[in-house]
Amino acid sequence: MSKMVKEMVMQEIERQLDGVSDVLVIDSSRLDAVTDNRFRLALEEKGVHLLTVKNSLARKVLGEAGESLGEILSGPSTLAWGGEDVVALSKELTKWARDLEPLAVKGASIEGKPLDSTGVEKLSKSPGRMELISQIAGLILSPGARVAGAMLGPGRKLAGCVKAVEEKAEEA
Repeated sequence: MSKMVKEMVMQEIERQLDGVSDVLVIDSSRLDAVTDNRFRLALEEKGVHLLTVKNSLARKVLGEAGESLGEILSGPSTLAWGGEDVVALSKELTKWARDLEPLAVKGASIEGKPLDSTGVEKLSKSPGRMELISQIAGLILSPGARVAGAMLGPGRKLAGCVKAVEEKAEEA
């Protein structure tokens, strides 16, 4: 490949990866064409982008993240990014890797820090962005719910006492 063609390819890869800080690396080279097409279309529906790229070009384009990927970027590599967040992406790709035997998750670069395949597997088991937001919201609201419950308790007792006095007054 000539220098000019390499530069054009690198510019296209840079354009596609513009603003991306989290990239997973998979090996989808052993998938047959029909399965690979089904796999790519299913991921495309979820907003996940795949790009099979030469490892040396990926290292250059990813810069520091590419250098930290080191041995992860060896052999056939496909870069995956997008989706709701990196946890959702890792969950989706590890699910596909379990379903499709020849597909392998090789590793990831999360905000410039490398993860091996076991790290990606652990990441896929952690809560996603929306789950964390709901947990935080629940933690924020729980003290208020306790205060409201504590304030309603004596009010209910008082209302019960007033009702009992009223019932006795009606009987008399």
